[in-house]
Amino acid sequence: MQTNTIGTLKLQVAPLAFGANVFGWTADERTSFSLLDACVEQGLNFVDTADSYSHWADGNQGGESETIIGKWFKQSGQRDKIVLATKVGMWKQRPGLSAANIEAAVNDSLRRLQTDYIDVYFSHLDDDKTPFEETLTAYQKLIKAGKVRMIGASNFSGERLEAALKVSKALGLPAYEVLQPEYNLYDREGYETGLEPVAQAHKLAVVTYFSLASGFLSGKYRSKADAAKAARSGLVDKYINERGLRIVDALVEVAKHHDTTAATVALAWIIARPSVTAPIASATSVAQLESLTAATRLQLSSDDMKLLAKASAAAQ
Repeated sequence: MQTNTIGTLKLQVAPLAFGANVFGWTADERTSFSLLDACVEQGLNFVDTADSYSHWADGNQGGESETIIGKWFKQSGQRDKIVLATKVGMWKQRPGLSAANIEAAVNDSLRRLQTDYIDVYFSHLDDDKTPFEETLTAYQKLIKAGKVRMIGASNFSGERLEAALKVSKALGLPAYEVLQPEYNLYDREGYETGLEPVAQAHKLAVVTYFSLASGFLSGKYRSKADAAKAARSGLVDKYINERGLRIVDALVEVAKHHDTTAATVALAWIIARPSVTAPIASATSVAQLESLTAATRLQLSSDDMKLLAKASAAAQ
């Protein structure tokens, strides 16, 4: 599988990242272990999690995903096969990007993950109450200590990301090298207009979340009744409208042409965008994972891309 490069360390990552938000939620520990084994077997070496995952599931507090990954690292001995990303700042137990919070949160994450370093440590949510200098100085200490290899930003506006990068340059502090925005065939405008120009100007790697619009772009939700049966029902409802269903119809049409799935096509569309390093997608079975991995091999034609662009246009 062809790899892409991220950061000044030039880490090599697969063109598809696995989203471990399902661990401890819709994938129990045993299933999660099998998914991580399959990732390695299929050449997917980029795993994305966060300290807050999966606090939203009944009975969970947060930290469950990291804990499961840590157990797998210990059992499998394959930590060196994985480029690991986790995050700080959004979990209510460890909120914000203050220096004190970052120091406490990273040590908690390392303990749960049973590793002594994190490859990409993301600011999970912008914190306008903490000066960039304080946050970036905290990250500098972690990088010097070998606990973190590079830093990334998620849920930042283009203006705030640009401002943070200016502070890094002016003060000689570590700079965000990876951007994690929401991006998929339905949710395009925020990234394409506000963030993509900044990412390209500063040569940031881009890994997209909600790449399948919480599963909507798989084509399995055609009505709110369908969505009500899903674990992500509250996230899917907003996509069930005329435009959303038009996009799904186009994905299904392209998928039939290539004898593949709508989800595979939706991910291949993101992979084909030159500014994107890797979309993040989750699976709850090895069979689902194989369908997602197929996106790394699917070459969409110009006609396919035009059809999908027309379907996803904001206005018809």
